[in-house]
Amino acid sequence: MSAPAVVAGDADFVAFEAQARADGFDEVLVREWAPGQVLDTHTHPFALRVHVKRGEVAFTRDGATRTLRAGDRFELPFEAPHAEAYGPEGATFWVARKR
Repeated sequence: MSAPAVVAGDADFVAFEAQARADGFDEVLVREWAPGQVLDTHTHPFALRVHVKRGEVAFTRDGATRTLRAGDRFELPFEAPHAEAYGPEGATFWVARKR
């Protein structure tokens, strides 16, 4: 999958995608989250590597919540339960998925 047009010229996204693919991630995409959106506890059928590009999210896993902001990164193992609550500006994530 090629980089979306909105980030095609962004050297940082290109580097994020290249590193993720070198590390075995098979899909890299940009995700937009609406202001105030809340996702109750859920899982994904893939592992994730995420770079927060814009906005903020309160991310809860294993009973601990931390607020992630632009520039922060995190990884999430396959099917790890977690919840998300997005801030007043919403958020943009760069996401690498490994199935």
